[in-house]
Amino acid sequence: MIDKDNLIEIGKFQKTHALKGELNAVLDIPEEYVEDGNPLVIETDGIPVPYYAESIRQKGATSFLIKLEGVDSVDDASELVNSPISVPKDVLREYIGEMMFDEDLEGFNVIDGNFGEIGELEYIDSATENELMVVRTSSGDEIYIPLVEDFIVEIDDKKREIHTSLPEGLITLNSKEE
Repeated sequence: MIDKDNLIEIGKFQKTHALKGELNAVLDIPEEYVEDGNPLVIETDGIPVPYYAESIRQKGATSFLIKLEGVDSVDDASELVNSPISVPKDVLREYIGEMMFDEDLEGFNVIDGNFGEIGELEYIDSATENELMVVRTSSGDEIYIPLVEDFIVEIDDKKREIHTSLPEGLITLNSKEE
């Protein structure tokens, strides 16, 4: 049985393509992951079900046409349209190598090059279009920092630290005026 807590969403089936069950998908992982026979997990009736690709071909920068085993018609494929695609984190880590996921960063200390120690990363808020690091300061305040590459200098997983270079005023943006 597939552990839902071990899954990470990496894409979505957008629409059917042609008549033989191909699906147009957007993926956030290299297509080689799929080509090499790794599972794509689709939730069906609340149960995560592994699917394997018969073929995959690139259609755009992040768009692919995927033919899944056992999905042989437009009707079969249409049942998967708008379905998120997940993969097991452990399989993806093995395939891609050492990588971190958002929840792996929880509890890391956030330290800015100019400001100094900001606080501890509680979680990454993905509810908005732009992901935000929610950092709890030593005084108990929450600070929201956009999770963008330009702001991250280094992530030291051994020391459990995230080093940033933030624009002036960003840290005090949400602070309460006395």
